[in-house]
Amino acid sequence: MKRKPIIISLLVVFIIAAIALFFFNKEKIMEKFGVSSGYTASATDSCDCETTWFPHEQTPAPSEGDGSPFDNANTTNCDFHQWSWQKFLWVTKPLASGNPFFLDSLDLVSPQMEDVVPQLGMKLTLSSINQAGSHGVLRSNPKFNNAADTVYYSIHVNALLKDKAVTMASLINSKKLPVSNSETFPVGALELKVSWINIDAIAKAQQQNYFTTKAAVLNSNGQYVEKTMALLGMHVVGVVKNHPEFIWATFEHQDMAPVYDKKNNSVTSANEKLFYEKGTTTGLDGITWIKKGTSPVVPNKAFILYEYGVPRDLKTGNFMATSQKEPDNFNNIENINKCVAANLKDVFRNYFYNGSIWLNFDGVSPENQVKAIVTRDISSALPDSLARGSVNLSNITMETYTQASQKDIHAINNSNLVNCLSCHTSANFDKTRPGKSPLFLSHLFGDYLLFTKPPTNVSAKNANNLNNSRAKRIEEIEALKIKQFEEFINSKK
Repeated sequence: MKRKPIIISLLVVFIIAAIALFFFNKEKIMEKFGVSSGYTASATDSCDCETTWFPHEQTPAPSEGDGSPFDNANTTNCDFHQWSWQKFLWVTKPLASGNPFFLDSLDLVSPQMEDVVPQLGMKLTLSSINQAGSHGVLRSNPKFNNAADTVYYSIHVNALLKDKAVTMASLINSKKLPVSNSETFPVGALELKVSWINIDAIAKAQQQNYFTTKAAVLNSNGQYVEKTMALLGMHVVGVVKNHPEFIWATFEHQDMAPVYDKKNNSVTSANEKLFYEKGTTTGLDGITWIKKGTSPVVPNKAFILYEYGVPRDLKTGNFMATSQKEPDNFNNIENINKCVAANLKDVFRNYFYNGSIWLNFDGVSPENQVKAIVTRDISSALPDSLARGSVNLSNITMETYTQASQKDIHAINNSNLVNCLSCHTSANFDKTRPGKSPLFLSHLFGDYLLFTKPPTNVSAKNANNLNNSRAKRIEEIEALKIKQFEEFINSKK
C-alpha cells in the first residue's frame, strides 16, 4: 500500500523534470522539427570585445569558415556583433603606408562594378552622391561650420566577391546559367560602402576626431579637384559560413544627428549638428525625400529614427514585438560599443557600431538556406520571421531618406519596418530577365549583370558609341532600381 504514493511522487518528479528539460532545449527541439520560435539564441553574459583585437594595428581578420562560431547549429546574438566590430577594425587597421587596409587592399569600384580609374594620382576617387532607393542627396547643415557640403560614396570589394560576380554574370549573359539559380557568394566575400564629406563642413574643433584622407572629388563643373575628405560611415557586408545572405553591419561617426525621442514624439537638439540644425521637429519630413525633387521635405533636419536600428513603439517607448529578442540584442550592441571604445586608442574610437542584420539559419542546411532566401520575405520583422539583429537597420549618412516606409510616423509598426533586406532581395530588378538567386542580394551583382548584358537590335555603328551606350545603360539600371524600391514601399502601405 505504501508503494503507490511513492510511485505517484516519482511520476510527478519525472513529469516536472521532462517539462523543464523541454523548455531548456526548446530552441533545439523546435528547430529539429522545422519550427522557428521567432528568436535566436542570445548571450546571457555581456557581449564584449576581445583583447586580441587590440592594438588596432594588429587586429586579425575574424574567423568565418570551418571552425568559426558560424560553423555551428547554435549561434548566439553576440557572435554576429563580435564579427561586425572585428571586421570593421580589420578593414580600417592602419598599414605601413599610413592608409587603412581597405584603401590599399580592396578594389575601388563603381556601382556597376567597374574599376574606378584613379584621378589626380589619388588612392581615393569620388563621384557618386545619390543614395539608394530614394535617390536623395545628403548635404550638411550649413550652420555647423558655415560651410555646407555634399556627402559622397565609395564602394570597395575583395577578389572573392568580384571574381564570383564576374563569373556568374558571364554564365548568365551567355545563357549557360539560368537567371534563377542557387549560386551563392563564397565565405569571405566582402563589400564595403563608405560615406565621405569635405572636412571643411565639419566644425574645426571636431575635425581631428574624424579619419581623413586626400581624394579626387568630382565637382559640379565635371572636374576632379583635390580635397581632404572625412569618413562619416561604413557598411561592412560579408559572407560567413551558413549565412549566404551576408551579415549587414553598419558604423557611423558619433553625434552627427539626434535620435527621435519616442516619449516626447519629437526630435530636439540644443546644438548645431553636422546634419541637424538645432531646434525641434516632429514627424518624418526631415528624413523624407521629395519624389523627383532636389531636397527633403524639410532640409537640415536629418535624424536617426531608431537607435541601433532597434524599433520602439511610438506610444509606449517600449521595444516593438519583432523577430529579434529585446532588450538582449540592444544591450549587446551597447555593451560591445563600450568595450571597444575603452580599448581602442586611435581616431576610430570616435565611430560606433549601429547594429547589423542577418537571418536565423541555425541548424538549416545550405539547400534550405537558399530556398528560404528566394521564397520567403527575408526583410520581415514579424515574430515568426527569419530576420535577426537590428530589424530597422539604416545608416544616417547612407539611408537617410529610407528609414521608414510610411508617411506618418504613427503608422509605423512591426509589419512595415525597413532594413537592408527590404531592398537587397533575391529578385533580379531587370524585368526582361526575371529570376531569383542569392546572388542578387548584392546590388553590385545585379547592376553588373545588366551593365554587361549583350545589346540587342543595335547596329554596329551605334554599338561602337561606347560612352553613349554606357551612359544609357547606367540610366536604365538606376531607373529600374528606383522602380523596385517604389514597389516595395507601395507594398507596405
